[in-house]
Amino acid sequence: MTAGKPSASAKVKPYDVSRLGPMPPYHGPPLGAHVSTVGGVAQAPARADLIGATAMQIFTKTPNQWKEPIINEVTASAFRAALATSGVQFTNSHDSYLINLASPDPTIRDRSIDSFSREVERCNILHLDALVSHPGNFINDRASGIARNADGITQALEKHSGPTRLLMEGTAGQGTVIGSTFEELADLLNQVPAALRARIGICLDTCHLYSAGYDLVNDFAGVWTRFDDILGLDRLGCLHLNDSKTPFGSHKDRHELIGDGSIGKGPFANIINEARLGHVPKVLETPKGDDMVTNDRKMLRMLRGFADGNG
Repeated sequence: MTAGKPSASAKVKPYDVSRLGPMPPYHGPPLGAHVSTVGGVAQAPARADLIGATAMQIFTKTPNQWKEPIINEVTASAFRAALATSGVQFTNSHDSYLINLASPDPTIRDRSIDSFSREVERCNILHLDALVSHPGNFINDRASGIARNADGITQALEKHSGPTRLLMEGTAGQGTVIGSTFEELADLLNQVPAALRARIGICLDTCHLYSAGYDLVNDFAGVWTRFDDILGLDRLGCLHLNDSKTPFGSHKDRHELIGDGSIGKGPFANIINEARLGHVPKVLETPKGDDMVTNDRKMLRMLRGFADGNG
């Protein structure tokens, strides 16, 4: 889903935050949004600061192209220096939309494995905390697709090591996509060799969860108990906070501003205050609107208010 994720090549309008007012204090786990890397990845931390983010998600490449940039040590050092002077405490990348490690087509799968492997390499060079990756589309047979996806992950992690943790993202369940149930995510992880499994966790997206049939509105506590029973909350490495444009169980991935969709504000207030999720960084992917600041600051102000009981 592209809403809330600015392209690495998208134009960025000048930021003017003076009219937006100060952000309320916040002392919880990292909380932020997807930010632009236009002009280079080293520009991202300052943009995160402008929206009051302590977590940020970026693209290390243009997500809808196969072109693979090379990040050298000069670029990586500039990024790490900018990060060190910012308020950002957690940074993850989101991989390319073109990657399909589960594809039965040898050409697409080989290209996907190469692209995914290069993404893992870039993330480790930048010393990112995590890489979020969507499971692929199995196309023909689900079990075979899960096996292919696990093998692609294995190849990339065996080739590149470093500080970045891979987080497989739960999906909404549209079409032949893998990973819309906790059981299927567990199956995918369990097919990766045990020696590599410690480097893998899970990212959950509230829009995906709700669309996949996990009722955050009427069974909030039960959803997280079920996740803990099947995968373990220690595996939860990031949450994407998005409302949904579509109804419960729609199996569609359509992000909406928090409070303007079918989920509503309540579950997000619960997420911010849920002790079991107190260790989990949280990142917005809600629509940006006319600029890259106003909506994100509005959403983050709301979420911070939930922590104070004033949302």
